[in-house]
Amino acid sequence: MILDTTFLIDLLKNKKEAILKARELELTEAHLATTTISVFELWRGLDDLSIEKKEKACNFLDQLTIYPLNLIAAKKGGEIANKLDSKGQEIDPEDCMIAGIALEHTETILTRNTKHFKRIPNLFVESY
Repeated sequence: MILDTTFLIDLLKNKKEAILKARELELTEAHLATTTISVFELWRGLDDLSIEKKEKACNFLDQLTIYPLNLIAAKKGGEIANKLDSKGQEIDPEDCMIAGIALEHTETILTRNTKHFKRIPNLFVESY
C-alpha cells in the first residue's frame, strides 16, 4: 500500500483518522510504501514542522519502501495526465506521477484525496 502525502501529513499532525488507520495497518502487517514524489511534497512543507516532527518523519520514512519515479512510472503518469487533460479533468502532475508509480507496482494508494485519484482507471484507492 502506497501512503500518499495527505496521509503522511495527517499522521505527522496527529490527526485521529490517520492514527487509527496506521494502527489498523500495523495489525494487518501490510506492506507499506510511499513515493519519492510524496517525500518531495512532504519535505517541501517541513518548515512548518518542529524539529521533533521532522525527526518523526525521518524515522517513519525509514520504515517504508520508497518507490522512485522511474521511466515506466513516468510514462504511465504522463499517459494519465494526457487522458485526463483531454477530458478537461486535469489533476496535479504530482498525483499523476504517484498514480503511475502505484500502477507500475500494482499498489493501492491510501489517501484523503480520493476525488482526483478515483478518476484514474485501474487504480486502487483507499480512504481513511
